[in-house]
Amino acid sequence: MPLENHLKEYRARLGVNQQEMGALVGTSRQTISQIERGDYSPSVTLALKIAKKCGVTVEDIFTYVEEETEGAED
Repeated sequence: MPLENHLKEYRARLGVNQQEMGALVGTSRQTISQIERGDYSPSVTLALKIAKKCGVTVEDIFTYVEEETEGAED
């Protein structure tokens, strides 16, 4: 998945578990878990809420990584 994240590290800095993080940003523990594993890309709104609760920018937590395609020319 082209979206990498550091949510687990920022969540640990806050001292909250996945359930508590979900409650802080209005989503479920399962969604937080899926984001941390890279199985789910959050909406812009959810990404902004997470960043705000962590006291950082969205770019501090989430990074978009371009996927290289075979045979692609610049």
